[in-house]
Amino acid sequence: MDHGLWTKTKDMRKKIVAGNWKMNMDYEEGLSLFSEVLNMAHDEVTGKQHIVVCSPFIHLHSLVQMAKGNTKVSVGAQNAHQAESGAFTGETSAKMIRSTGAEYVILGHSERRQYFGETNELLAKKVYTALKHSLKPIFCIGETLQERESNVHFDVIKSQLAEGLYHLDAGHFGQVVIAYEPVWAIGTGVTATSAQAQEIHAFIRKEIAAKYGQEVADHTSILYGGSANPKNAPELFAQPDIDGGLIGGASLKSRDFTDIAKVFN
Repeated sequence: MDHGLWTKTKDMRKKIVAGNWKMNMDYEEGLSLFSEVLNMAHDEVTGKQHIVVCSPFIHLHSLVQMAKGNTKVSVGAQNAHQAESGAFTGETSAKMIRSTGAEYVILGHSERRQYFGETNELLAKKVYTALKHSLKPIFCIGETLQERESNVHFDVIKSQLAEGLYHLDAGHFGQVVIAYEPVWAIGTGVTATSAQAQEIHAFIRKEIAAKYGQEVADHTSILYGGSANPKNAPELFAQPDIDGGLIGGASLKSRDFTDIAKVFN
């Protein structure tokens, strides 16, 4: 593909910088951080990029209220249950999340897969329920260090896509944002090189094209989710198949998070 065509297809896709607060921030701390992000985004984010803040459940309703009228910033949850409702003490349904006004939900994060045993089969149900309630899934896929060293990382990603998402028709698939997480680079301070990240992102897009056609693949936003920060984000986001980031630690610092979003200005 020539560089002009790269740029054209990359421009077709929504640029997204999503923050994942994980299990951090009490109620007041979360509101304070989000207020800073809103103000910085208003003053400094000048492109068409979109910012999504995925907070703990306790913050969702309040953050949505704070973000009203702001076209640059949306709110998302970090997980949703696969069932519509029922006797699932401590769980939160997609309908509940949507009722707060949140628009996105992270599904299949490597921590959910690792610590809570979430399988591709389970995640397929979660994706279905989220879409039914008009939530846009940020669907996480990626390989562990052992899988990369065993050279099965492409197979792992292929099966995560197929088993987690390929039950969707093209229209519903178009509502999904993909986040590639090299599990070996999360919270470790190790980052995939921009070439390593681009290689996997291009592979993911090729797999989507094989299933849904090139047009759907060209419109799918694929985010990088492995220890991105203000220093490495420019090189990562310049890659032809990287459309933004799913940001962990750096999303807890309003300055760092805004600086990462500003890469797309």
